Amino acid sequence: MSGENSSDDAQRVWDVVVVGAGPAGASAAYAAAVAGRRVLLLEKAELPRYKTCGGGIIGPSRDALPPGFELPLRDRVHAVTFSLDGRFTRTRRSKQMLFGLINRPEFDQRLVEQAQKAGAELRTGVTVARVEQHGAAVPDRRTVAVVLQDGETVLARAVVGADGSASRIGAHVGVKLDQVDLGLEAEIPVPETVAEDWKGRVLIDWGPMPGSYGWVFPKGDTLTVGVISARGEGAATKRYLEDFIARLGLAGFEPSISSGHLTRCRADDSPLSRGRVLVCGDAAGLLEPWTREGISFALRSGRLAGEWAVRIAEANDAVDTRRQALNYAFAIKAGLGVEMSVGKRLFLVFARRPGMFHAALTGFRPAWKAFTGITRGATSLGEIVRTHPLAGRALTALDR
Repeated sequence: MSGENSSDDAQRVWDVVVVGAGPAGASAAYAAAVAGRRVLLLEKAELPRYKTCGGGIIGPSRDALPPGFELPLRDRVHAVTFSLDGRFTRTRRSKQMLFGLINRPEFDQRLVEQAQKAGAELRTGVTVARVEQHGAAVPDRRTVAVVLQDGETVLARAVVGADGSASRIGAHVGVKLDQVDLGLEAEIPVPETVAEDWKGRVLIDWGPMPGSYGWVFPKGDTLTVGVISARGEGAATKRYLEDFIARLGLAGFEPSISSGHLTRCRADDSPLSRGRVLVCGDAAGLLEPWTREGISFALRSGRLAGEWAVRIAEANDAVDTRRQALNYAFAIKAGLGVEMSVGKRLFLVFARRPGMFHAALTGFRPAWKAFTGITRGATSLGEIVRTHPLAGRALTALDR
């Protein structure tokens, strides 16, 4: 705001401050800005920035994007090759696109630009040290102080924590995490002949450790190759990735980036808010426990967090604030929470019997249909269990 001097600016109260400019934060900032509120989006990195992530955009992600958003797709997937620790390889194809593949730096940058177009203000290179809802930094009961690393304080009527899986805001809210996994990934530039072989096709390999799997996602001249497994199996996970890359004949190519990342799922009783502070996306531990797919959860929970932050910003007292925060939690649990609980059951079965999953997806038509329906966004895990009694019964039988 060029007209204001810094002393006015220091006292300025934003309606909504969003911490973290990934898909969850950008969606929250967009939703609050579209509602006409004064929104500040804080990001500790400079954008665009790299993120360890397969970059698959499934139907539910596409449906949660801002209207008119152009997806910067690197490839469109029509075929999936499944293997069971490198054996029993089988490819299944679909006439319709199953999902799209993006590069995260580019995708995240575009989402942030949408939020800015809607009126949100962006500040990069800013690290949040903590948030305070009581004490000297907080002028009144309706205000939250966001304290930055350099000592500066930003004031807000509502705060959305979207600062990833090692979230500062999550710690303030008291987020409790249940399932922690380690994902390792390599971005491997490949010659055209190799790239051509992977075009439009991904590989999913059910891995050697319980609950582990690997993937190859083609993005033009680069293949994103990764594996994920329970945390605490670091050496075995690293070995799985090395074996996987070697088995695919890709060991001779030098990765441009190798990285690792912990994914964390929330415990069932984990809070989603505290006072005027909401959490969403990875910061809230919202992701699908079986596939550990997080982008659709980030986009959907981010949008809800932005919408509810607007209501919290307008709340005049603690009672009203609490009512809005509970409504936010209810909205999350009714949609994403249901998907997570079915995903968790699937994950436990998968961890015990990956061979059965492999056989079902490669040889049992209804299982493949369910897979394609979920990736395209035509249905969800929760929906399938609710509407297909057989699926529900099968899951219950397998639970035992």
